[in-house]
Amino acid sequence: MTDRLKGKTAIVTAAAQGMGRTAVLAFAAEGARVLATDVNAERLAALADVPGVTTRLLDVTDGAAVAALAAEAEAPDILFNCAGFVHHGTVLDCDEAAWDFSFDLNVKSMYRMIRALLPGMLDNGGGSVINMASVASSVIGAPNRFVYGASKAAVIGMTKALATDFVARGVRFNAVCPGTVESPSLEGRMRALGDYETTRAAFVNRQPMGRLGTAEEIAHLVVYLASDESAFMTGQAIVIDGGWSNT
Repeated sequence: MTDRLKGKTAIVTAAAQGMGRTAVLAFAAEGARVLATDVNAERLAALADVPGVTTRLLDVTDGAAVAALAAEAEAPDILFNCAGFVHHGTVLDCDEAAWDFSFDLNVKSMYRMIRALLPGMLDNGGGSVINMASVASSVIGAPNRFVYGASKAAVIGMTKALATDFVARGVRFNAVCPGTVESPSLEGRMRALGDYETTRAAFVNRQPMGRLGTAEEIAHLVVYLASDESAFMTGQAIVIDGGWSNT
């Protein structure tokens, strides 16, 4: 690793596992001071001893908690909105409660974080906001991802609108659109469907590369978007899906 993020501060949501945790470790390895947030105290505690990392319990669906974070924490140079939920099913499986929960966690939580932290970033002269979207969005339609795809398409639209509004004020907004990535969340979803081996094989088979992505591969992209190396990039939805959307 280098020091591409030396002197920068970062806030990461859903930092306790999967792509959020890997991004925290990558940010810290590149020299950033990282505030790692999550609702899972036990898993978050595992990051407490990582140099450069501090932790904080945060429910991103709680507007008061997000406002308290913004009031108490240093305005970041980097905000990585990673929190999200994957609902399985078609529109016929998605009642209003499932719709509301998915949009609250996948979209409105990002709105809360950005609205609370953006003023400080603007006062500091700029920064980089990275929103976790998905290739299952406005990029492609994926089976049994109805409300997930709708919410992640909203994330892309929100990211582009933010980028347009603040392009001249030093804050950049980009969205990451992964394909299927190895993670504890994915493992849990595959096991919940009953036939784990068949489900896993189906996920792998739809990837033209013949494998799933890794959290480390996503973290490399996130670090790039957080760093000054991507200073001329804003308003983009970057697909990193092993060629899935290209077939």
